[in-house]
Amino acid sequence: MAAPTAAVARSVIMAAARSDRIKRTAERIPATRNVVHRFVPGESFDDVLGAGAGLLESGRTISIDYLGEDTTDESQADATVQAYLRLIGMLGDQEVAGQGHPLEVSLKLSALGRALPRYGEKIALENAHRITGAATQAGVWVTVDAEDHTTTDATLRIVRELRADFPELGTVLQSYLHRTEDDCAEFSGPGSRIRLCKGAYAEPADVAFQSRADVDNSYLRCLRILMDGSGYPMVASHDPAMIEAAEELSAAAGRGAEEWEHQMLYGIRDREQVRLAQVGRQVRVYLPFGSQWYGYFMRRLAERPANLTFFLRALVSRG
Repeated sequence: MAAPTAAVARSVIMAAARSDRIKRTAERIPATRNVVHRFVPGESFDDVLGAGAGLLESGRTISIDYLGEDTTDESQADATVQAYLRLIGMLGDQEVAGQGHPLEVSLKLSALGRALPRYGEKIALENAHRITGAATQAGVWVTVDAEDHTTTDATLRIVRELRADFPELGTVLQSYLHRTEDDCAEFSGPGSRIRLCKGAYAEPADVAFQSRADVDNSYLRCLRILMDGSGYPMVASHDPAMIEAAEELSAAAGRGAEEWEHQMLYGIRDREQVRLAQVGRQVRVYLPFGSQWYGYFMRRLAERPANLTFFLRALVSRG
């Protein structure tokens, strides 16, 4: 009974994520924002850079996401570009100890104009190219986020074009989609960077696995492809079974600790993040910020409906 109950809870939460009325109500409740800070450190550049500094001092690396999606106004997409350029400039001014690429930004193409009614894909490509160019000059990595399955083809078309100029560009693949094994095989070549996650959107059965076991099994198959490939796997999971599997598969593939990384979300399993970093693993924390936190926050609840209990309990205690 547990799986259907979780599936129903996830569907309800995702429906709430699409509700403007619920969003407006949540944003008006001060206690909501207090609870959201578990997952989102704040709305300002100072907020996210302060949180990032603490993570870097602990031996972890960071990927910063300026929250926003489903942009249908070109001026809003331009504002997002300017925010990323400002962020990258601030990151480039920092002196960060450690090897590799401790600093990264994550982009959602819908926030860069992909859904605009005319030439949206072209506009998103141009905006992403501008951001990635600035990031490359500043020594900052860029990864293009995944969104719901209707955007996957467009996202990967844009990624292919960007990689012609920026071969270190990363992208995200979601194991709950039936297509992802094939996408992993295509994108696991030399120089590639793939963040493999399970998936955070409510998807229909004809395109996505529905049971937890099927999603997990797909994750393991995809992870094996990436570890056996020539790219740089980024294992985005908080699941202890997937973390253990990543260790085993990386060892079997002969990968050193610097040839792949764990990724986890800000505010989730912090102690495990620190433990992995202390034993010499690469650990990157996905660090979101900005005023458009509602959709991101609701997806975190949907990924693990037990988080809803935490949220409601916190609202009662802080309201």
